Amino acid sequence: MLFDSWSDLGRVLLVGVAAYVALVLMLRLSGPRTLSKLNAFDLVVTVALGSTLATVLLSKDVALAEGLLAFVVLIGLQFLVTWTSVRWRGFNQLVKSEPVLLVHRGRLLPQAMRRARVVDDEVRSVLREQGVARLEDVEAVVLETDGSMSVIRQHDAPAETRPQGRARDSEPAPLH
Repeated sequence: MLFDSWSDLGRVLLVGVAAYVALVLMLRLSGPRTLSKLNAFDLVVTVALGSTLATVLLSKDVALAEGLLAFVVLIGLQFLVTWTSVRWRGFNQLVKSEPVLLVHRGRLLPQAMRRARVVDDEVRSVLREQGVARLEDVEAVVLETDGSMSVIRQHDAPAETRPQGRARDSEPAPLH
C-alpha cells in the first residue's frame, strides 16, 4: 500500500510546512547557540528537535499545537540552560563535561583514555584522518566536550610526517 488516503498526505504536507516554518522562526529568534554542538547536551537538544518535528509530521495523535509547544519547551530549556551556565560557573560544570587530554607530546595517556573510555585505535584513526602518520609528531590530542577530538601537531612536524629514507628499525611504530 502506498498510502492510506489523500487526506493523510494533505495533513503531512500542511502540518509539515507549518511546523517547519514555525521551527525555523523559533530557531532564528533563539539565536545560533540553540543548534550548536559545543557539547553533548547541545547535541541531545538538536536530536530532540528533529525527533519532535518527525513525530508532529507523521503521528496523527500529535496535533500541530502540541508539536509547536514541544518546540517552545525544548528551545526555551536550551536557552535557559545556556543562559544560566554563562552566568553561574557551578551550573556550567554540572551540565557540561571538561575537555580531556588524551595524547601529550607524542605519548598516549592511558589513564585519561580509560577515564574517557577511548581506546588507542580511536585516537590513531583520528590522527590518520588529520594526515598524521606518526604519534610522535603530535603535541596533543584533546577529547572535546562535544565528543570530537582535536589534534595539535608539533610546531616542527611537517604536514606529511611519514619519514623518507630512514632505516626500518629506527622508525616509530606506524599508526594502524
